[in-house]
Amino acid sequence: MILGIPVYEGVDVLDVTGPFELLNWAGFDVRIAAETPGPISCRGGISIVAPYALADEPQYDVLWTPGGDPNQLACLTYGTNQTYIDVLKRQAKDARYVCSVCEGALLLAAAGLLDGYTVTTHWAFVPCLTERYPKVTVAEGHPRYVWDRNRLTGGGISSGLDESLALIERVFGTAKAQSVQQTTQYYPHPPVTSAIPKATSCPVPSSAPPGCC
Repeated sequence: MILGIPVYEGVDVLDVTGPFELLNWAGFDVRIAAETPGPISCRGGISIVAPYALADEPQYDVLWTPGGDPNQLACLTYGTNQTYIDVLKRQAKDARYVCSVCEGALLLAAAGLLDGYTVTTHWAFVPCLTERYPKVTVAEGHPRYVWDRNRLTGGGISSGLDESLALIERVFGTAKAQSVQQTTQYYPHPPVTSAIPKATSCPVPSSAPPGCC
């Protein structure tokens, strides 16, 4: 089963690498692709390598859309280069599952792929969905992930791990998900607790920032 992660400059590294680890252990054929193959600078400066070109990718069984830097999200959404959004539309058409982590939900929403669905995203970006995409319903309570038919969306950056296990369980069964949990020793127990703040405005610019293609 092919799972494609289309990446871009400024992508959140954990949105890609955390799920990659779990999904790869489960047996997915995980493909990281970019408009131009090669090193991709993630938000914060660390780089990953995308071996594949988006234009040459086969049909994905699972489309996995990561979040990233707010300015880059605005470039992808409002810039003249709509390659990334077009890839999401094309791949989602025949994919069995369409997924996003964190602010990746905004990219799916920009492509019209979440209209009529209930979703979640990072708490700070909830206003982006409610203000700009009225056909999308945001789940209450900031859940770690939300299933709505074949759409799977994750909350904040770390929720991609829970979301990955949810996808593994849906595709391969509970035993496989438990095996991956054991292999990666994913039994979270954070040393601190806090409340999720309420966001009042969208941090993503409403037009393409300077420097976008």
